[in-house]
Amino acid sequence: MIIVAAADTDAIRAIEAEAVGNRFARGWHCLGLAETFKDGKPHTINAFGQKLVVFQGEDGKVNVLDAYCRHMGGDLSQGTVKGNTIACPFHDWRWGGDGRCKQIPYSRRVPLRARTASWPTLEQDHLLFVWNDPEGKQPPADVTIPRIEGATSDNWTDWRWTTTIVNTNCREVIDNVVDMAHFFYIHNSFPTYFKNIFEGQTASQVMKGKTRPDVARPDAEGNKMIGNTSVATYHGPSFMIDELTYHYEGFDLHSVLINSHYPIDENSFVLHSGIIAKHGENLPREAAEIMAGKLSTFILKGFDQDIQIWKNKTRIDNPLLCEEDGPVYQLRRWYEQFYTDAADVTPEMTDRFEFEIDTTRPVESWSRECEENLARAAAEGQS
Repeated sequence: MIIVAAADTDAIRAIEAEAVGNRFARGWHCLGLAETFKDGKPHTINAFGQKLVVFQGEDGKVNVLDAYCRHMGGDLSQGTVKGNTIACPFHDWRWGGDGRCKQIPYSRRVPLRARTASWPTLEQDHLLFVWNDPEGKQPPADVTIPRIEGATSDNWTDWRWTTTIVNTNCREVIDNVVDMAHFFYIHNSFPTYFKNIFEGQTASQVMKGKTRPDVARPDAEGNKMIGNTSVATYHGPSFMIDELTYHYEGFDLHSVLINSHYPIDENSFVLHSGIIAKHGENLPREAAEIMAGKLSTFILKGFDQDIQIWKNKTRIDNPLLCEEDGPVYQLRRWYEQFYTDAADVTPEMTDRFEFEIDTTRPVESWSRECEENLARAAAEGQS
């Protein structure tokens, strides 16, 4: 929290924003649904300021390499998968998933130094992850993405997945972890409880809310949502798992929402959202699949609302905050650990920190606004 001294009350506050660096976060980044890359073809991924190639070999393993061939610079993502290698379209040099050149058909031997960069991958819960580390180190054993039980269970729907390119720095996404107020003004939500917990490589947001009465409408089947409970946690710099329960009149819908991203460069990123929903006695399989599809559309609309803000706002390193704005600066200190050499990560970046917002004032204010909106709508309907 920034406190302005009495003598400075007439001073105009200037916005501060350092130039965005071209270092990208250390950690696991989700590239999307694994099946997307399992068609026997090479796939281009622009990430971390460079071009990568993703391909699946005959052994079933999905590999990620630098896209440009170390021979004469051919684009491997325009090549051909041959066995467990990706063949360059320029001279047919064949590269394995470990980054070693395995064969040069027209040469008697492969040069000893025929190596390219191989990126560690993780396939889990039908998702594909790639590890980025500016220091070039392998992922530590204790830095993991937790498994999502519903992603491999017959009692849950399949993933509904969306992908969007956003032209801004990915810190804007992370700031939402502590931003309670924007849920009301942008997403038509009504938070009544809001708490943050940062510890180690995780940052959590616990939120309970009710449906805004001035915008609530039953869906086509007559289901009326009355609120939601959300426990959303970033595991590392870019992959958030949200255990999200929607409360309807008569039943609860249990879902898991994924909010993940990877940087294209310092001024753009790929934003993913995925959702699965649980079948139940009050929500059989077919109905759950329909609800999951609707929720995916609803969530994508919410991301579009965020994107419109991000497209037009400016980067600000010294936001001026009020009491109910949440621990923005503490969150950014947590986030800084992923852009710092591992040996330079400090306890203030990783020590446990908890902050619960007093929602008394926001709830009172938002309740009045909803009442005024309802009264205005009623008056306009009668006129």
